[in-house]
Amino acid sequence: MHIHILGICGTFMGGIAAIAKQAGHKVTGCDANVYPPMSTQLEAMGIELVQGFGAEQADLNPDVYVIGNVVTRGKPLMEEILNRGLPYISGPQWLAENVLQDKWVLAVAGTHGKTTTSSMLAWILEDAGLAPGFLIGGIPENFGVSARLPGRPALDPDSVSPFFVIEADEYDTAFFDKRSKFVHYRPRTAILNNLEFDHADIFADLAAIETQFHHLVRTIPGNGRIVSNGREANLDRVLARGSWTPVERFGVEAGWQLGALHEDGGFDVLLNGEMQGTVSWALMGEHNRLNAIAAIAAARHAGVAVKDAIAALSRFANVKRRMEVKGTVNGITVYDDFAHHPTAIATTLEGLRRKVGGARILAVLEPRSNTMKLGTMKDALPGSLELADRVFCSAAGLSWNPGEALQVMGAKAQTFGDFDALIDAIVAEAKPGDHVLVMSNGGFGGIHQKLLDRLA
Repeated sequence: MHIHILGICGTFMGGIAAIAKQAGHKVTGCDANVYPPMSTQLEAMGIELVQGFGAEQADLNPDVYVIGNVVTRGKPLMEEILNRGLPYISGPQWLAENVLQDKWVLAVAGTHGKTTTSSMLAWILEDAGLAPGFLIGGIPENFGVSARLPGRPALDPDSVSPFFVIEADEYDTAFFDKRSKFVHYRPRTAILNNLEFDHADIFADLAAIETQFHHLVRTIPGNGRIVSNGREANLDRVLARGSWTPVERFGVEAGWQLGALHEDGGFDVLLNGEMQGTVSWALMGEHNRLNAIAAIAAARHAGVAVKDAIAALSRFANVKRRMEVKGTVNGITVYDDFAHHPTAIATTLEGLRRKVGGARILAVLEPRSNTMKLGTMKDALPGSLELADRVFCSAAGLSWNPGEALQVMGAKAQTFGDFDALIDAIVAEAKPGDHVLVMSNGGFGGIHQKLLDRLA
């Protein structure tokens, strides 16, 4: 089958491209921004890329066009597909019909932590010899790729693994399918990590997102398992609307709990108050510990012993762009983190503060997500940045003034419309012993390397 993917350079659609190629399909694709690193990754797989959405691509005559949710009406190629009555399908639906149909799907949903928790879960299954497939919105360091088909389990190399781990996004599927992506996946095991208002560009309010999560819950079979954050009242409301699946909760006494936190960053795991073992690792923050016990619970449903899951997490190497150290020069350490929602920003800073103690943290923020660009969360920004010693915020591409939002922080916070001026200010402020935490869900103009070069 020849598939042509519109919006191929997004993480999710790029993952579909990689999986389709592995499955033996001919894959081509197009996007508005065809450039490294995604373009080089795809081209290395033998995937031909086209810049833009020109109508002439209809002459490629694929068997089906796979449409990413970045594609809107009005794009010449999409209009040509519709006018000619050519076959098209959304990315999530193509994945569901061609890859997930006969699989034991383990889906990780939530406003925060989906990528990290999915990576942990996939690694636990891999370490147990189960060779899962996965599609994750980041690159787990243990694998080096964001997506792959299931492999051959160690104990049964003549078969193909039934397991597939997927990051289950609540964002909409496509311009012609406004359901959340995750309703297509029909998981047997589902982690509900947390639930807050986000994606203000497509959801009117929190209740609208809760409805989508309820739709996900409706697809989980009675012999499945829901692993839900017991600290989240919003998730409790979702489950109260109807659940036909056994539920295990984490983060609470009657369920999976975090035990003692060790000085080296390790922590004890408890189930219903009984000690299960100790995860030994260097990851920062309680959010990561909660992600870990959720992954352990989900892996247990797939047959992995708790002690084996705990041992596997001691070998977990995290995900790129999750508190990733980009370099240290002249005693100044520069980090890259994907945090962009106020809750994630606060959680990331809390983890770094616990690690560095009284050392100075210079927080550098690009409010780039659709929700942040709309200014929906601007009032929560000052509180989320409270643990930083200095704040440097980009104002580029915003319809609101971050300087006004951060005014309550006084001289501690500065905003910049000019990228070079932003870098100049950070370099002028940074001193040996400082930790520069860059937070963005985009490339931020390659700021990490530019800072390291200037600081050197």
